[in-house]
Amino acid sequence: MRRVTRISVSPVKGFRLAHPEEVELTERGVVENRRFLLAGADGKRVRSSKNAWHTAVGADYDAAAETLRMRFPDGSEVEGPALPTGEPFVLRYHTGPVEVRPVGGDWTPRLSALAGYDVQLVRPGGIGETLDAPVTLVSGASVARLEREAGRPVDPRRFRMLFDLDGCEPHEEDEWEGRSVRIGDAVVRPTLAVERCAVTTRDPDTGRRDLDTLHLIRGYREPRGAVEIPFGMLAEVEAPGRVRVGDPVEPL
Repeated sequence: MRRVTRISVSPVKGFRLAHPEEVELTERGVVENRRFLLAGADGKRVRSSKNAWHTAVGADYDAAAETLRMRFPDGSEVEGPALPTGEPFVLRYHTGPVEVRPVGGDWTPRLSALAGYDVQLVRPGGIGETLDAPVTLVSGASVARLEREAGRPVDPRRFRMLFDLDGCEPHEEDEWEGRSVRIGDAVVRPTLAVERCAVTTRDPDTGRRDLDTLHLIRGYREPRGAVEIPFGMLAEVEAPGRVRVGDPVEPL
């Protein structure tokens, strides 16, 4: 039976993943997922694909209380209000320009020290504005197929998908494009393959580059339309609902 085996979220884009047992899937995604991101003093996005230190920092976001807590590599924690504190500016993003506002707090000097330059936490105006789609999903069988190319185990977390699935054939999720798929209490519609980037070459715990996933995927997978390196699927939300680890996944 197809089912959800893991849920992965990160309140700050690029930070260490958290794995809740259940999430509320809204039309724009999970509220606690990628709600914040990092920008330099120059207003440009700080890319996790180019930096190893992001995965050393964890975060928890309480959307109801609007508080954010960060956990740093030395074991210390910083908590504060998650609402914007500065003036808006436009951040260039691969999905297009996004208006963001700084979220100042005691985490600012800590993040800057890790980066080695000035870094600020920023927040888009709306949920899911920096996501390619509200939902991402990949099957364990697809990861196992990639392991055959790699000749070693491949940690699915390096793909940073919202839902990891089991009980599928390799890359079966590709075949769901344009179909409705029930996941727990929600219904989603896969729309496009995920275009993989260099962040997948990094170990999900250390952030070090240790596997050329892009070369491996390109070596055995054909492009899907305009997607040159496809692995996993993007999906829109047709019917919001609760999704739990162990929930069935059923193409409709």
